[in-house]
Amino acid sequence: MPRKKISTTVYITPEQDARLKELAGRSKVPVAEYIRQGIDLVLDKYRDQLPVQVDLLLNPR
Repeated sequence: MPRKKISTTVYITPEQDARLKELAGRSKVPVAEYIRQGIDLVLDKYRDQLPVQVDLLLNPR
């Protein structure tokens, strides 16, 4: 099931816009998906600077 997405505004250069649109046109993958993937790459790169999330198992099996 797809996760809910939050709308936001980002400003990119005209060159980035043109290259993303070209890539999306060739691959049939939406520009927004490439932007989300880019955000994931940045978050992974700087994960050591983010607080750690601990998953708690309330009903361990």
